[in-house]
Amino acid sequence: MHKINGKTKYLLGLQHVLAMFGATVLVPFLTGMNPSIALLSAGVGTLLFHLCTKKIVPVFLGSSFAFIGAISLVLKSEGIGAVKGGVMGAGVIYIIMSLIIQKFGVETVKSFFPPIVTGPIIMVIGLRLSPVALGMIGYADGKFDLVSLLIALVVIITMIVISVLEKSFFRLVPILISVILGYIISIPAGLINFETISAASWLGFSPEAMEHLTTIPKFSITGILAIAPIAMVVFIEHIGDITTNGAVVGKDFFKNPGIHRTMLGDGVATLFAGLIGGPANTTYGENTGVLAVTKVYDPAVLRIAAVYAIALSVVGKFGAILQTIPLPVMGGISVILFGMIASVGVRTLIEAKLDFGHSRNLLIASLIFVLGIAIDNVIVWKTVSLSGLAIAALIGVILNKVLPKNL
Repeated sequence: MHKINGKTKYLLGLQHVLAMFGATVLVPFLTGMNPSIALLSAGVGTLLFHLCTKKIVPVFLGSSFAFIGAISLVLKSEGIGAVKGGVMGAGVIYIIMSLIIQKFGVETVKSFFPPIVTGPIIMVIGLRLSPVALGMIGYADGKFDLVSLLIALVVIITMIVISVLEKSFFRLVPILISVILGYIISIPAGLINFETISAASWLGFSPEAMEHLTTIPKFSITGILAIAPIAMVVFIEHIGDITTNGAVVGKDFFKNPGIHRTMLGDGVATLFAGLIGGPANTTYGENTGVLAVTKVYDPAVLRIAAVYAIALSVVGKFGAILQTIPLPVMGGISVILFGMIASVGVRTLIEAKLDFGHSRNLLIASLIFVLGIAIDNVIVWKTVSLSGLAIAALIGVILNKVLPKNL
């Protein structure tokens, strides 16, 4: 661990914001939520996380990709109020999981969500989103819009090139760099609305952001059932992130402060995010990557990064720039990102060394794939509906418990 002085901490905090920025604002952009609110919820959420974890875990929270599909669906069908209620529901589930882990132990809880369940579910999350990514880069009715496709290709190629660079900080911010380049080449194509930027104030939230902030949460059954249960899948990723984080730092965060406290931190942060209209918060692999490269593990640096995020969220001009990022630019990012989400599910299955020669594994995975991808929503009572992802997850958990291990 490197020793650092006060001034250097502020520079390192800025570096963390850069590493986290692209992924944090991508989720609200893809779902229709407000990126300024997402930055605010990430910054405040990170500070809340540190309070819950004795200020010893070097983590910066950001927007969770796993909730993209569900949030988009609920936002379009029921509005931001229902999204707020659903995200708050996810925060409550995180908190409940933290209490269960504290009482029964992490292994007992994990037994309900083994790789044969979580792997296919994560794959379904990515695959369900793939048509959205193609639509953003101009694909419709069997044809591509040429300008949108060219811009998206530049973004995709930039991400690929940056990602293969060795021993470079740029590898930690491929989304940020790709978005900036895509934004620049979109200017001559006439895809940037500069009037929106010039009309925005320097300080304060936009009218849209204020609407999201002030809307009262609506605890609709459909919104909660669509969004909240995803927290039960993401909690497995959380355990993996904290394990990796501890390995890089050289500390056992499972013992101190305890995985129940880190899960509680995610829950309180997500509860706050839902209250103000931000996406669900989660731990990030990018955060651990920055720690590994810089060898700076001081949690105070992450809290400084959180303050930067909060400050950026109230800069009106900055929020307006985010709102004017062209769809093909974010579409290019999404093509890779959604594919990577599905690939993480594949990696989960491979690392678990699951044998698909067993009918048990085939049955569980097959039903999760078909139900999760083919079903959009099922109306279960009046206006109450369940998403295909929630149904697939429930079936997967049940089958894992009732099917014989030797099947």
